Amino acid sequence: MARVAFYTAAGCHLCEQARAILDAEDVEYTEVDITGVPALEEAYREWLPVVEIDGERVFVFRIPVGALRRKLGAQG
Repeated sequence: MARVAFYTAAGCHLCEQARAILDAEDVEYTEVDITGVPALEEAYREWLPVVEIDGERVFVFRIPVGALRRKLGAQG
């Protein structure tokens, strides 16, 4: 099974939309809130939300549902 990481921050409306897509697609993911963590803020803030699959950054800003399904299907 693919390891999915979802990077988010407080008050991020795009993150809320992305979370809704991940949940609707029944994706198991680890949510990482970058708020107040300097190294994570530097690495992810300008790209939020960020989805990584098996350590590879695959989506930023928005998650196209078809592309998400293809990426996860390719991992399975």
